[in-house]
Amino acid sequence: MRAWVIGLVVAAGGVGLAQDAVPQRPEPTAEQATACATELRVAYVKPPAEWPRPTLDAGVPHRELGLLPDAPHPADNPFSKDRAELGKALFFDPRLSGSGQIACASCHDPDLAWADGRTTSFGHGRTPLKRNAPAVANSAFLPVLFWDGRAASLEDQVKAVLANPDEMRADDKDVTARLAAAPGYPELFEKAFGDRAVTPDRVAKAVACFERTLVGGRSRFDAFLKGRADALTDAEVRGLHLFRTDARCLNCHNGPTLSDGRFHNVGLSYYGRELEDLGRYRITKRAEDVGAFRTPPLRDVGRTGPYMHNGLFELDGVLRMYSAGMLTLRPGEKFKADPLFPAKSVQLKPLGLNKLDLADLEAFLRSLDEPPRRIRPPAVSLPAGARPALSKP
Repeated sequence: MRAWVIGLVVAAGGVGLAQDAVPQRPEPTAEQATACATELRVAYVKPPAEWPRPTLDAGVPHRELGLLPDAPHPADNPFSKDRAELGKALFFDPRLSGSGQIACASCHDPDLAWADGRTTSFGHGRTPLKRNAPAVANSAFLPVLFWDGRAASLEDQVKAVLANPDEMRADDKDVTARLAAAPGYPELFEKAFGDRAVTPDRVAKAVACFERTLVGGRSRFDAFLKGRADALTDAEVRGLHLFRTDARCLNCHNGPTLSDGRFHNVGLSYYGRELEDLGRYRITKRAEDVGAFRTPPLRDVGRTGPYMHNGLFELDGVLRMYSAGMLTLRPGEKFKADPLFPAKSVQLKPLGLNKLDLADLEAFLRSLDEPPRRIRPPAVSLPAGARPALSKP
């Protein structure tokens, strides 16, 4: 029987089937799969500039996968060890929140690859937040922050989270007074900034400086890029090739972070329904941005689930949806004249990936995972008398 992959259509009245079904790719034998991996390994042990030509849509620049560069630090917040150490203490300190119970690390936990493992996080007073908490590792390389891109820098992102009444609900005067009175902090601020003044701007700069030190580069994929040909399994090598070619992932997930930093509608806006999220449109007010979200970087993707902006999906489910071309929204009578009805990205197409393809893709994605990083919260950020515990994997 011929197998088919169906692109899903969500209509106002329910779910239907798309007309653009594609045949599923033939499943190879074990011998064929091994032979394919052997051939691909020869091609991919070469420098990335000599890798097979990727599958890219017209107008999409070729930004190849690669090693992470040194993290950039802005001129108005240059790196210093003392500033990063202060930022590290602040990152783990619940005194930054209005309740005195929530720290940056509450939603960006080093034990959980700098995310929190939740569908969406809890904020002030256990308020369930609307979006999944992205990992902060490698955020130094992101052109904009948040799923909707509303922050232009890490400093802006820190300030926005502190001020958000549903998140940390911090009062500037209260926070700075607490920190100024906390043993150890005045000295840390003096080392970082030249005097003991505690200001909201300095808090944001210090936290941002620390976050820019959270740079990966120790995954097995990085080892492969550095010349260790055996760092990837056969399945992972096949998955790498699929990622760059027939699975079309490189169109959006490219460069060293595996993200183009742009915004795309993948059909998950839930337009007109309970979980509606208009994404980038809330910032730009442009109709073409309805339901668009920033392409998430994929480093550490195997350790930072659940996935998508609403955190409703597991990795295998995400891959199956992309293979199906993601959801295609079709307006019912209620929305036929609606100028804001969202349109899915034209880069999403049914792929017809078979079971081995999906398994190989997932294997490659998990090769991007970093080994656990143990972090000891600084004593100054803990309640008096508490002993800092070592973060465990």
